[in-house]
Amino acid sequence: MATAITVPAEAGKTWLGHPRGLFLLFFAEMWERFSYYGMRAILIFYLTKHFLFGEDKAYILYGAYTSLVYITPVIGGYLADRFLGPRKAVLVGGVFIAIGHFLIAITEGPGGQDAFYLNGFYLALASIIVGTGFLKANISVLVGELYPRDDHRRDPAFSIFYMGINLGGASGPIVCGLLGELWGWSWGFGAAGVGMLLGLVMFVWLRPWLLGKGEPPAPEKLRAPAIGTISQEWTIYASAALGVAAIWMVIRYAELLGYTLLIFSALTVAYILWRSVTVLTRVERDRMFAALFLIALNPLFWGLFEQTGSSLNIFTDRNVDRVILGWDVPASLFQSVNSIYIILLAPLFAVLWTFLDKRRLEPSSPAKFGIGLILCGAGFLVLVAGAAMAGQSLTPVIFVFLIYLLHTMAELCFSPVGLSAMTRLSVSNMVGLVMGTWFLAMAAGNFIAGLIARATGSGEAGDVTQVLDVYSRIGWFSVVVGGLVLLVSPYVKRMMHLDLIAAEKGKQA
Repeated sequence: MATAITVPAEAGKTWLGHPRGLFLLFFAEMWERFSYYGMRAILIFYLTKHFLFGEDKAYILYGAYTSLVYITPVIGGYLADRFLGPRKAVLVGGVFIAIGHFLIAITEGPGGQDAFYLNGFYLALASIIVGTGFLKANISVLVGELYPRDDHRRDPAFSIFYMGINLGGASGPIVCGLLGELWGWSWGFGAAGVGMLLGLVMFVWLRPWLLGKGEPPAPEKLRAPAIGTISQEWTIYASAALGVAAIWMVIRYAELLGYTLLIFSALTVAYILWRSVTVLTRVERDRMFAALFLIALNPLFWGLFEQTGSSLNIFTDRNVDRVILGWDVPASLFQSVNSIYIILLAPLFAVLWTFLDKRRLEPSSPAKFGIGLILCGAGFLVLVAGAAMAGQSLTPVIFVFLIYLLHTMAELCFSPVGLSAMTRLSVSNMVGLVMGTWFLAMAAGNFIAGLIARATGSGEAGDVTQVLDVYSRIGWFSVVVGGLVLLVSPYVKRMMHLDLIAAEKGKQA
């Protein structure tokens, strides 16, 4: 085992036709997602059942938190591009995340909105948000760095990586949900922290598998003093700690924070457009425009998909017959269904894309996005139909499984394909920024998800009229937009200039 880790020749081995570094990143991200999805599964219930927030406030705070964990990767991506490199960024991000989860566990306190315990909770959320900013975009960048841009293994690799994400996403809600709802909230959040620690240990131990990828662009500058005798690297870490304090102070103003996020998103896209027009060549500019088109679809998709942890979670708790084989299944455990489907379906999608690619039949990335939006909308329409059939009775649980199935298929057409497209279309000195902007658009989608959830109403048991009306409208809207994306996808594909990538690689060699 030691030889395999320390000898460079051994580190260059492949597993299943892929670099071993892919599987290191697979397991590191698996544990990070265990912590995130485990915590997310019980967060809305922690807000409403422990802190006794009303649904309106809980939905917006939930949306603000989930949006911020996607906005901070813009900053984390920039710092990795310019200073830290993706590997160090992932490591420090994991440390902040683990601290945050353990802090929630030790500051649970009695029920109700006691100021001391509530502030401890906000501080914990702030630490997780900053940590995710360092980790989330950069671990995906590391996956991209393992493959040349014209390598046909890229999309299958991201599908495999995405399966690792969802292995953690499947186990996290089960473990943390059971512990949190049945044993105590601190047990659930503490388990999330343990998961993140396991990911950090694996990432440090098997570092040689990355084959030197993701190191700082200028190590000597990173070690140089920046403030007094403090190095540039530790100045960045200290600034991150100050960032935790800043987010701790503002996260309680969730709605104002969300609208500020939308403005920041627009400014970031404007900056990328400005750089594309003024700095890049025509081919690079076209590729960036294609990337921005895909990024623009992100808020719509995630605004709908992320009802999972908020309004759909509450709907499942209050309006679904959750009795399976005589057991009234806690609602938080259904958060694992999407990830279980991904574990089952991701290998099939990876094989499908490879099979179609060999026959020149694979849909382009924009076309896959259109298919994903249609499937996402169809999921809501199926749930609405099931609830309508039930009438005044609780909605049969099979329709919850069906919405998750359709949304999972939509996600596999959307998220891993998008991650791959961002690394393929970005220019080398902007890949972290573009990947961060991808997650920034997801952040906007998460805040929009909070607004949509608030529009569904209080969700009292038996009163489903308003939530079903909202689900019906957003379902049909997503289907129509998905159809329009399919219509314009050939034009967007031409802007990607995929036929030139092999020639460009030859020139660089």
